Amino acid sequence: MTAGTDSVAAAAVPLGEQNAPMSRVLVTGSAQGLGRAAANQLLTQGHETVVHVRDRTREPAVADLVARGADVVSGDLADLREVRRLADRLDDLGPLDAVIHNAGVIGGPALLHVNVVAPYLLVASMQPANRLIFLSSGMHRGGRADVAGIDWSKGDSRSYSDSKLFITALSCALAREVPQTLSNAVDPGWVPTRMGGPSAPDDLALGHETQVWLATSDDADARTTGGYWYHRQRRQPHPAAHDERFQSQLLASLAEWTGQAIT
Repeated sequence: MTAGTDSVAAAAVPLGEQNAPMSRVLVTGSAQGLGRAAANQLLTQGHETVVHVRDRTREPAVADLVARGADVVSGDLADLREVRRLADRLDDLGPLDAVIHNAGVIGGPALLHVNVVAPYLLVASMQPANRLIFLSSGMHRGGRADVAGIDWSKGDSRSYSDSKLFITALSCALAREVPQTLSNAVDPGWVPTRMGGPSAPDDLALGHETQVWLATSDDADARTTGGYWYHRQRRQPHPAAHDERFQSQLLASLAEWTGQAIT
């Protein structure tokens, strides 16, 4: 389960990555939880970091990251117009080496827009990044691989598991359709964040490390594409994630809804 909390300590810089080339990385949903932790670690490692918050009122939550050199952008990922404006703003700031699509919600009317539509539209609208990392969840295995008749405006008509299966399949589809970009999905584990709850069994300190590693590392494993990762170990996702027919249906449905195709 992907989740958020207001404070997560950054992990130490992994041995062997202190001298990796510096990257410019966007982290969506940076005000709390795993997104904030990823942005914190990126800054600690010396990477140029762009943090994202839902609106200007959330900027104080990342003021300390901005004070350390991060750029900040805002935009409501539940609103197509704001996602497009956000894409334009990011292009104005200059090219990105990587995007960590971290922002997510667990339910409600914004579920599909925030968890699936916004990441798709950002990829379709922005200058291409070299690496894309999408937050999945072990719960994607319970998702339903069906977009027939889906209404993307009604997130509460589909489950969290559905949304995470969709984003995992989207990551695999991009790896196939846009081979010049490294595209991977990550299960950060069921960690004890605000969304995950205090009894979640996975290690909070490991919840963001794989995303940062995939975004910045020159390790050979980190420079692969089409993977589904858990704590730097590549695992097999739900079979539908690699089903090219389902991938094509998902891409077509998202292109129709947003009016923007992946090129």
